[in-house]
Amino acid sequence: MALSGVRVLELAGLAPSPLCGMILADFGAQVVRVDRSPRSAMNTDVQGRGKRSLAIDLKRGPGAAALRRLCLRADVLVEPFRHGVMEKLGLGPKVLLQENPKLIYARLTGFGQSGRYAKSAGHDINYLALSGVLSKLGRKDENPYAPVNLLADFAGGGVMCAMGIIMALYERTKSGKGQVVDASMVEGAAYLSSFLWKSQNLGLWNRFRGENLLDSGAPFYETYKTLDGKFMAVGAIEPQFYEQLVKGLELDLDKLPSQLSFSDWPEMKKKFAAIFSKKTQAEWCRIFDGTDACVTPVLSLDEVALHQHNKERGSFIKNDQEEISPRPSPLLSRTPATPSPRRDPFIGEHTEEILLEFGFTKEEIAKLHSEKVIEFNKPKANL
Repeated sequence: MALSGVRVLELAGLAPSPLCGMILADFGAQVVRVDRSPRSAMNTDVQGRGKRSLAIDLKRGPGAAALRRLCLRADVLVEPFRHGVMEKLGLGPKVLLQENPKLIYARLTGFGQSGRYAKSAGHDINYLALSGVLSKLGRKDENPYAPVNLLADFAGGGVMCAMGIIMALYERTKSGKGQVVDASMVEGAAYLSSFLWKSQNLGLWNRFRGENLLDSGAPFYETYKTLDGKFMAVGAIEPQFYEQLVKGLELDLDKLPSQLSFSDWPEMKKKFAAIFSKKTQAEWCRIFDGTDACVTPVLSLDEVALHQHNKERGSFIKNDQEEISPRPSPLLSRTPATPSPRRDPFIGEHTEEILLEFGFTKEEIAKLHSEKVIEFNKPKANL
């Protein structure tokens, strides 16, 4: 796989950093999730595929020292804490990069490593708000709303951080040196929205929220409820696609207002909604499948793996617990990702084997365990 042989230490955190680690693991990296004690922390990592777990108390001197030793043999460290936390533990980049100059030290935070909010708490909605993106999300005459926590946490945070790590690893092949990756979810979300900035300057996104082409203003870029209570997604932007949409709805294009007549959009949405409500989702699929009308069913998470297109591509996979999840993306032709079929690890499940691999002796491990610096959590066999 593309990242085979890369050793990653992922300090356990919420949402974005686990995704970052899972991406690296899916594409071949050996990812160790450094967890807190199983007794003091609940495992909230639902993106633990392909990882192993080491339970260690970093707040204690021997625990911090153990992580420093691990970093000597690691290629990447991913840490999700607020600015200054790692420095207080004696585990900041100045220390670890001095000891291992090849280390990629990835810092994944909401507000970044500098600035007024660097030490402030926050969540996806706050990062979106500060990035400017949240102001553009929402329907007309409604408050802005965040699309769950996908945009800042996962896209602007986890994915961007993984990209930064991979770029730093590539650069290291030329310089032989590691570096710090400062991944801010505010800046990641803003960067993802570059299109909004440019299109606004071109006049494509300068109307009030909910009145623009892509934010539910247009009748041809909207979702519509069907007879059976399901939904269809319509994205017929280009004139030739809009013509196919109108044809499928059995309307006469010549008798309709111009596609880009903004003043007529509200009435056109009502007209389209009334028509879509008269047939089931399956019936609309039979009408629009195979056309260029850009009309597709809105699938639930229970339905998506059963859709014929996704089945043909193998877009969703099962692990050994029969749990369904998306297959890693993108597809690489020569070194594709091979996601682990095993369940996600328990906290501390691999503590001993990981420490042995990183050069700790059995005596050292036993001492750390007796001092309650590390913990084991071997799953019990099913008899």
